[in-house]
Amino acid sequence: MLKSDFPDLDIPKVNVLDYLFPDGQTPSDQPVWHDAVQPQKNLSPRQMLQWVKRLCLGLDRLGIAQGDVCMIYSPNHLFIPVAYLGIVGSVRSFSAANPIYTVNEVVHQLKNTEAKCILAHPTMLENALAAAQKVGMSKERIFLFNDEPCQPQNGIRDWREMIASPEDADKYQWRKLSPEESVNTVATINYSSGTTGLPKGVCISHHALIANVEQTIYMRWYPGLKPGELPQERWVGFLPLYHAYGQLYVNLMAAKVRVPIYIMKQFVYSEFLRCIQEYKITHLQVAPPILIMMNKRPETKDYDLTSLKGILCGAAPLAKELQNAVQRDFNVDIKQGWGMTEVTCGSILQIKPSDNGNVGQLIPNTECKLVDDDGKEVGFDTPGEMYIRAPNVCLRYWKNEAATRETISNDGWLKTGDVAVVNKEHILWIVDRKKELIKVNALQVAPAELEAVLLEHDDIADAAAVGVQIFGEEFPRAYVALKDESKAKGITQKQIQDWMKGKVAKHKQLVGGIAFVDEVPKLASGKIQRKLMRDWAKRDAPGVEKEMGSVRAKL
Repeated sequence: MLKSDFPDLDIPKVNVLDYLFPDGQTPSDQPVWHDAVQPQKNLSPRQMLQWVKRLCLGLDRLGIAQGDVCMIYSPNHLFIPVAYLGIVGSVRSFSAANPIYTVNEVVHQLKNTEAKCILAHPTMLENALAAAQKVGMSKERIFLFNDEPCQPQNGIRDWREMIASPEDADKYQWRKLSPEESVNTVATINYSSGTTGLPKGVCISHHALIANVEQTIYMRWYPGLKPGELPQERWVGFLPLYHAYGQLYVNLMAAKVRVPIYIMKQFVYSEFLRCIQEYKITHLQVAPPILIMMNKRPETKDYDLTSLKGILCGAAPLAKELQNAVQRDFNVDIKQGWGMTEVTCGSILQIKPSDNGNVGQLIPNTECKLVDDDGKEVGFDTPGEMYIRAPNVCLRYWKNEAATRETISNDGWLKTGDVAVVNKEHILWIVDRKKELIKVNALQVAPAELEAVLLEHDDIADAAAVGVQIFGEEFPRAYVALKDESKAKGITQKQIQDWMKGKVAKHKQLVGGIAFVDEVPKLASGKIQRKLMRDWAKRDAPGVEKEMGSVRAKL
């Protein structure tokens, strides 16, 4: 067993709001959260806290009980942190749906969480209403949610009509949590496919959120910040705020260390570059696709990015060749990290850049063991599935005892599904993935979910989905067996791809193509032979690249 080399931190066991806005400390009037297009639209910690308290009180008056779930269905904007902190701080649970979800995908999350209200962006309202109708949610519990006041649509009111007045908010006091409550109260339910299967709600406690902020502060500014010290940095908030990575930095880290952050409503590469240049951004939190753009896209050179000093890259594996190229070309330090939704955000971080592809060291208060297929611990320099135990590990999967038992042991070990190697200096490398997930632009795609959708097609007898590497990025690919009576129809790959477009979100589309097979290979137990599928995808990747390359050329 490996224990973090860094000292254990004394992590508060309180309500997240008590951690971010402690008694006796006057919140700052200096703006922290800015709109990236109109930076004069901004919120200081003092303003943030007032909006948060107004929302807390509004949810109380709406009759939503503590412990109930509130769903956000919106792209990024300035008031997402308000919703996050208001829902969590009022001892309710925050759950955000991906803005590109289809109605059926939103229905799954609404049903699973039994959410009691939805804050929906105007562009998402039609889907929100359709999903709410399917689960029997009253329109009275749906609110328009944007950074500007909204006119009523289809009888749906603006969220500002539901919240309390500033005067009432000034008298409001959120509920204090005991240490035991902080450890066990569900603050957020982010959706993850875990190591297998359909998306599941990951229950993260107040204490886990606070732990991951404290651990990250220690590692980012090793050995942490002195009392009262604030980092002199500027960030751009383009990471999606339905995702744990974005939530940690935009909602929590920015509030704690008061770093100015410029929130992008949607990611447009040229706008991202403009933000870096105009606001003199010093540090980025990214996933590998952003580094690929920085390395490959010609418009990058049209902008002055010399303010950049450091980049943290997580959410998906980063090729060391790409890391080294970006470090060299932009004269920045790139640090890698490893995480998953089940550890709140991250558990392994580099404290200094490296060029050999490692993901760093265990953050404080963290234990790790690597085990072989027989469940026995392996030694240094030997691959094994990584298990993590730490205060930032999730409590459980929401209403899914079977998945919880499969993933978290009784003594608190989380099976990550990633295969790692550790050396004698306690540096870790991720070398393989036991879990079946496909990672598209750092978003999880569960093969089982795609397979279930494909099997709804009238002409498909069986299907298997797998990730395929194309031009350095992973995309879903399917191997499909047609029904006997359908084989003579001349069904094409494009017909199935077009059919899928109305069924699943954009990142789940079969960009990696479809291959027709006589049968999907399975074990005697009936399980799909996932390893063989990955081998097939590797075999087919050059042909898929060639096919996609010719399409790109025509465009």
